[in-house]
Amino acid sequence: MAPQWAWAEPAAYEVEMVPAAGALFYPSVSGVVPRLGGPHFCSAGVVASPSHDLLVTAAHCVLGPGALIEFAPQLHDAELPEGVWTVTDMYIDPAWQMSFDPRHDVAFLRVAPRAGKKIEDVVAGLPLAAPRVGEPVTVSGYPMGSGGRPLTCTAPLEAVEDGSAIHCSGFGEGTSGGPWVQNGQVVGVIGGPEQGGCSPDVEYSTPFGPDVQALLSRAAAGGNGDVLPIGFTANAC
Repeated sequence: MAPQWAWAEPAAYEVEMVPAAGALFYPSVSGVVPRLGGPHFCSAGVVASPSHDLLVTAAHCVLGPGALIEFAPQLHDAELPEGVWTVTDMYIDPAWQMSFDPRHDVAFLRVAPRAGKKIEDVVAGLPLAAPRVGEPVTVSGYPMGSGGRPLTCTAPLEAVEDGSAIHCSGFGEGTSGGPWVQNGQVVGVIGGPEQGGCSPDVEYSTPFGPDVQALLSRAAAGGNGDVLPIGFTANAC
């Protein structure tokens, strides 16, 4: 018998913007690439933290010390309603750095203030939480390209061996790192097994739990970020 979700599988659809989400640009300095309408490559979300300056994305989206990465929250069409924010540091679990373990495909990025304000002064961050299996989760991300609008989809969250999953058609390249929001909390990002999913109708996330919460705490405490010599890893499909 076919699984229940197969009878009414939802499809991702375009929206003008997702409040806490945005697109990542690399390489870019001083907002040049977003302002010129250049391509974005991954997605991220603003996460609530004591430091008020952190994003969450997939670890497979980043490399080096995080330099030359910029974030455009609420990007839509050719508009940058909340400006462009420069990444200064990134924080990654050692398990990802050593072996690209799909259970740790998550990164927190610190962004520099703009005009004396931190990003959470401008864009409300979402608190981190553990996923709840069987409950609806809304997954969003920006397809790779220039300008455009994010895709979003709501479906029941499922548990898989190395994380979380939803069945939803229509996502594609570039949506990696996009937030999974459940009950107003971030419970995952597109990534993890198969770096987010090889099939056109399934998306995955690293399991959010104590390890991810500890990584967030380390990022919020400040200090030197991590360096990832190899980034933008080849898809595992």
